[in-house]
Amino acid sequence: MHAIDIADLSILLIEPSTTQLKVIMQHLRDEGIAKIEGVSNAAAALESLHNHRPDLIISSLYLPDMMATELVEHLRGDEALSHVPFMLISSESSFAVLDTIRQAGVVAILPKPFAHDDLKNALRATIEFIDPQEISLEHYDIENVRVLVVDDSPLARKHISRVLNNMGIVKITQAHDGKEGVDIFSRDQNAFELIVTDYNMPVMDGQQLIKTIRQDLGNSIVPILMVTSEENETRLSNVHKAGVSAICDKPFDPQTVKEMLFRVLEPD
Repeated sequence: MHAIDIADLSILLIEPSTTQLKVIMQHLRDEGIAKIEGVSNAAAALESLHNHRPDLIISSLYLPDMMATELVEHLRGDEALSHVPFMLISSESSFAVLDTIRQAGVVAILPKPFAHDDLKNALRATIEFIDPQEISLEHYDIENVRVLVVDDSPLARKHISRVLNNMGIVKITQAHDGKEGVDIFSRDQNAFELIVTDYNMPVMDGQQLIKTIRQDLGNSIVPILMVTSEENETRLSNVHKAGVSAICDKPFDPQTVKEMLFRVLEPD
């Protein structure tokens, strides 16, 4: 059981529209949240963050002084603020525009308008980040589980590693593309209990990585979890055929990853 409840959250809300600000605040108050500060731009948000670190930042994508993607990248580069969960609420649907913020590791991306239940689920995911619960495995000592994380985005690698750390997994090796991942894995195929990979990467993508491990290296045992923002069904179907163990969307909530880890590490 978590030590913190949704109603206990302290939230910084960044929304240029006064009307939208009021609407979102009401949704949050309906969940019992009382500690909400609303600002209209990134500059005001950064000033507030220097004085107080909230439990969660909720922001619109298009702010008067910068994009939310720029704000997230700024926060991730600040050690004092890099761990604050970030949620995006936007009517933007472009994959290219949203992918940058997905890679930065946000707890959720909600549409405008959003369903209240979707907001509630995103708030629950935030609790998982703030008050993580270690995963308990029957066949593994969680502190000794060795994981290879493969992603070309430093922010994504950092985010995934942090989520795994929160679950008690501390032995993590990172690779910045599929080729480096394969090179590391091929040196000792018994060195890892799990591989977590992105799909879209330069040099060698996630599908090629899986195919190389399954076919060229002949390893059908090591579980491979793909965490990706890829939406093309044909490509994802090919990933399944290549031998992926499970696929998780970006952004993801820790509970989903935890459930997938149970499935791939503790098969029936």
